[in-house]
Amino acid sequence: MQQQFPDPYRPLTPEEERRRRKRSVAIALALGAMVILFFTLTIAKLGPQVLNRPL
Repeated sequence: MQQQFPDPYRPLTPEEERRRRKRSVAIALALGAMVILFFTLTIAKLGPQVLNRPL
């Protein structure tokens, strides 16, 4: 039994475009949240004295 896959070059329907857009926004928000989380954790691990060091 051969499985049918959609043609990758056909134009997307409006519903498919909306779903793709929602998925892209969700991925962007998750990535942004991870960046903020990693930045916050890095600053927290360095401690408050990191700003008081001599340059």
